[in-house]
Amino acid sequence: MMDITRWDPVKDITTLRDEIDRLFDSFFGRTPAVAERETVWYPAINLEETEDKFIVKAELPGMSKEDIKVQVTEDGLILSGERKFEREEKGKTYHRIEMAYGKFQRAIAFPVPVKPNEAKATYKDGILVIEVPKSEKARPKEIEIEIK
Repeated sequence: MMDITRWDPVKDITTLRDEIDRLFDSFFGRTPAVAERETVWYPAINLEETEDKFIVKAELPGMSKEDIKVQVTEDGLILSGERKFEREEKGKTYHRIEMAYGKFQRAIAFPVPVKPNEAKATYKDGILVIEVPKSEKARPKEIEIEIK
């Protein structure tokens, strides 16, 4: 299932401008300023549904758990945080900066109600795993068929 996002024509123009700036920077051998490199980015996620819970996996390499925030409600979750750029040290020259830095926020909607108080999150090797149990009323119930 894919998230639906609203089309923003200004974003397309900004993206084109960023690409042109990168082209000129690479041609003239300039390294963009750190402030220019920090943008909004979105970590890749997987949303899996089992019979009794949802499992969200997010790729967040190079981040500490203090830089990640998870908020769970009955109908979804919000994953947010910030990956900070390592400040340049004297004697270092960057020839390429392709990794994304800056703040991010992902809103993930669940198709059925969940139990936010029972959600659990683990973080290992750059992968955040959030398990959120479904509400009892959302779980399918099998009924017996009466024969007359």
